[in-house]
Amino acid sequence: MGSAEEFEELRPLLFSIAYRMLGSVSDAEDAVQETWLRYDASSVRPVSVKAFLSTTVTRISIDVLRSARVRREAYVGPWLPEPLLDDPYEDPARAVELADSLSMAALLLLERLSPLERSVFVLRDVFAFGFEDVAAAVGRSQAACRQLLVRARRHMHEGRPRFEADREERDELARRFFDAMAQGDVEGLQSVLSADVRLVGDGGGKAPRLASVVAGAANVARLLATVHPLKVRTGITCTPRRINGQPGALLRDRDGNVLQTFVLDVLDGQVHTIRSVINPDKLAHLGPVADAWAMDREVRQVRRPSV
Repeated sequence: MGSAEEFEELRPLLFSIAYRMLGSVSDAEDAVQETWLRYDASSVRPVSVKAFLSTTVTRISIDVLRSARVRREAYVGPWLPEPLLDDPYEDPARAVELADSLSMAALLLLERLSPLERSVFVLRDVFAFGFEDVAAAVGRSQAACRQLLVRARRHMHEGRPRFEADREERDELARRFFDAMAQGDVEGLQSVLSADVRLVGDGGGKAPRLASVVAGAANVARLLATVHPLKVRTGITCTPRRINGQPGALLRDRDGNVLQTFVLDVLDGQVHTIRSVINPDKLAHLGPVADAWAMDREVRQVRRPSV
């Protein structure tokens, strides 16, 4: 029977592997729980508990990924990962690498990989597992894993996200962005947006969402400067938070229920991508979720007051 103490010590690593594999907090938590059940039920004491648990959570995640692809194809509108406020796995020596691998941009790139490529890349390049452990985890030879890693790296490097290196500069730019958005300051927003900025919203068909991706500094600034001040007038608050390792914000209704998240990709002193998650299924792990449809109706009423 597995040791609960040893498992709990490794839980942050297991969750971090599963989340990067799946892009879903709820699925990652389920994978970790299933890993514990298998470990606890095992009658054989593994030589390396870390290797056993990492292999188990990886294989569970691979199975989930294979079934998730069908669901993703039927998803309504753009699909974004579930926002994560804090990564429980901490390694100060590799803090920047781990944060970048957690970003929504990186997770969306991982979506392009096959489940095996994704597994090998996450274990080897993100968590620095040796090829022997990687091969055992995915059930392939070391030579095959090296080939999988070559292909995975090629795909990842082609679109590898780049971020502003200085965290303080990113946070300062985010502060200016959210201040301008709250004030309905179109010029202020345009001053921090890149010319080809993109605003992507994920409602999943379960909340009001953008009709399509909004592109261009003028279009994005005009939309945010028009809509967000109306939200503020209905009691919605916007609290800056680091989300998926990047500057962002958490929006709540007047009762404190979670409504929406924003995450910003910052490069060269400008916001290049804004990703918004409003699908309630993807926000439930953050706390009680607001009724986005009701809030949308209220915002529309504020926008068109009776005379």
